[in-house]
Amino acid sequence: MNRITELFSKKNKGILSVYFTAGYPELTDTLPVLRELQLRGIDMVEIGMPFSDPMADGPVIQESNQKALNNGMTLRVLFDQLKEMRRDVTIPVILMGYLNPVIQFGFEAFCQKCQEVGVDGLILPDLPFRDYMEEYKSVADKYGVKIIMLITPETSDERIRFIDTHTDGFIYMVSSASTTGAQTSFDSYKQDYFRRINAMNLRNPRLIGFGISNKSTLDSAFAAASGAIIGSRFVKSLEEHRGDVKGAVEDLLERISK
Repeated sequence: MNRITELFSKKNKGILSVYFTAGYPELTDTLPVLRELQLRGIDMVEIGMPFSDPMADGPVIQESNQKALNNGMTLRVLFDQLKEMRRDVTIPVILMGYLNPVIQFGFEAFCQKCQEVGVDGLILPDLPFRDYMEEYKSVADKYGVKIIMLITPETSDERIRFIDTHTDGFIYMVSSASTTGAQTSFDSYKQDYFRRINAMNLRNPRLIGFGISNKSTLDSAFAAASGAIIGSRFVKSLEEHRGDVKGAVEDLLERISK
């Protein structure tokens, strides 16, 4: 069973997934960060694949992408770093990034590498759903890689149901149509969006991401979906605690507890 599917079969509320950028702040930080997150009870991890033009991301993650690229991070380096991952990492691991580097690598070769190192899923925000259905789904399925699709408050009910029918793993609920970045609370517009999606009774579990940085936003996500995804806040913690991965994770857990 895919580890993402296994996680949601055992736990359907209060799931916490954390995003960080591969090779940031230092090139060799990828596995230490992953291991520390697992040690501190994080349920699932999304590893960002650095790209020179991360259009869906806010300034914090954009900067981490550029620094990671400057450090020498590439997809080949990342897969080399992850080849020993499953010796001690048991939680689901997802790669998140943009289509261009994956296409340059070769999509089937990429999925094959994911299978070899133990990556469970893939998030490509700029992958058109039609292209996914026509060109990519069969290849990803062949190698057991779950492709996770995003929805926003502007996504139509018809499209949401289509995504729900043709994907599995989970649905990534973007809290707003803006780029990534920390927010202090979710306004009534976002709360209405959460209620609308809940009322659709989708078959896939959902995680809410973009803007979760404290207890208020985390609790809102936990109440409205199966869990939450934290990105920018943790990337910022890694920068603030450069050289101290344990301290960065502790800082994140403290911030979301109050």
